[in-house]
Parts: sequence; structure tokens; C-alpha cells
Amino acid sequence: MGRIIHFEIHVDDMERAKNFYEAVFEWSFEDYSEYAGMPYLGAITGDDQYPGINGALMQRQGPSPAEGQSVNSAVCTLGVSNYDETEAKILANGGKVAMPKYALPGMAWQGYFLDTENNIFGLHQPDPEAK
Repeated sequence: MGRIIHFEIHVDDMERAKNFYEAVFEWSFEDYSEYAGMPYLGAITGDDQYPGINGALMQRQGPSPAEGQSVNSAVCTLGVSNYDETEAKILANGGKVAMPKYALPGMAWQGYFLDTENNIFGLHQPDPEAK
């Protein structure tokens, strides 16, 4: 077994990151800071009746990724029903485009963004008509 069961997004500003993920993806959060011994917010990413995992925002323990730095960790990709609407929310809430939307022909639309903490994440909208 080796299935991913939890993720952690390392952040500089917990409140700013929480606000971003609430506004863009409608995540909710539970404060587990006392248990973790550091600022740590459990992220509930959706209803358990759908595939997916929950995770957390965790206080970054070192320097932030530099702008333009290549990926040096795992990247989470989030499934969305409308790529363009989600991109608009990302940009309106302080995120930036890291790699513009492109087609995975016959499968989906894909692209990558930076959150307010300079972390890279992907968007994926299934679409058999993508080309």
C-alpha cells in the first residue's frame, strides 16, 4: 500500500492562505495547532461521498519558494468543474498563473498556479472535447 491519505501545504501567513483556499475552493478548516505543536489548520476539502483527500495548512519551517523556482516537492492537482471560473477566483484572491491552461487532448484542461504563499498547484477540468 502507499496511497496518499493526507497532504500538507506549507505557508508563511496562515490566515492569508486559509482565506485563499476558502474563497477559491470552499474548503473549511479546523484548528489542530495545539495537537501539532505549531500553527496547523486541518483542511476539509469536500464531502466524503466523493473521491479525494483532506489535508492541512502548516506553518512553513524555512524560507518560502523563490519566484520562478522550479518545483522541488509534490504538486497537488485539484479537480474542478469549470476551469475558467476557478482561474478567475484564483486571480481575484491573490493567486498567479504559473503555467497557462492547456489541453490534454481528448481528456481534460490542465494548468498550474501559485497560491498566496508561492506554492504551486494544478487545476484539472475533465473534458473529452479538449484539444
